[in-house]
Amino acid sequence: MSPLSNAGVFLVSTVFGLYILAIMLRLILQIVRADFYNPISQFIVKITNPPLKPLRRFIPGFAGIDMASVLVMLVLQMLEIFIISLMRNFPAPEILGLVIYALMELVSLGFYVFLFSIFILAILSWINPGQYNPISNLLHQVAEPVLRPARRLLPPMSGLDLSPLFAMVGLWLIKLLLLDPLSHWAKSLMYPASKVLIQ
Repeated sequence: MSPLSNAGVFLVSTVFGLYILAIMLRLILQIVRADFYNPISQFIVKITNPPLKPLRRFIPGFAGIDMASVLVMLVLQMLEIFIISLMRNFPAPEILGLVIYALMELVSLGFYVFLFSIFILAILSWINPGQYNPISNLLHQVAEPVLRPARRLLPPMSGLDLSPLFAMVGLWLIKLLLLDPLSHWAKSLMYPASKVLIQ
């Protein structure tokens, strides 16, 4: 690929990736019932409202999950993959593989949100323990559903809480053992003849 094509792929990945991340954060914040009035929450809601507000009139939620958010993320992720495939001169991806691969990418993104939330919380607890700010408060609310079962399995020992490390290792193992093989399989479905893989 030429430098111009690489720059184009980078821009497409960045623009789509950031907006998909914003919608993913909104969805996760809704699921964990995070503080809606937190300024970070308000910012995420404001930038994601344009596509989601109209869709919510027609797409109901399911089991506490905002299906409009899921649909918008899926469409954007599929569009990103399709555009990058064309920019890299790959053949047009098969629709079934494209849908499955896009879903795996979204699930992986959700895993990364939890991983980085736990990691940043652990760093903050060492650098500035007990200090309140909007970001740390939101990170606590996001990470708690993962840290709570980890604490049950590995309670604090001698005042040392190893549950964040335990939770991160568990999440990473799930990604390596389950999500990565499924993503690889989905890539093979997207390009069954040429076996071209999106990097």
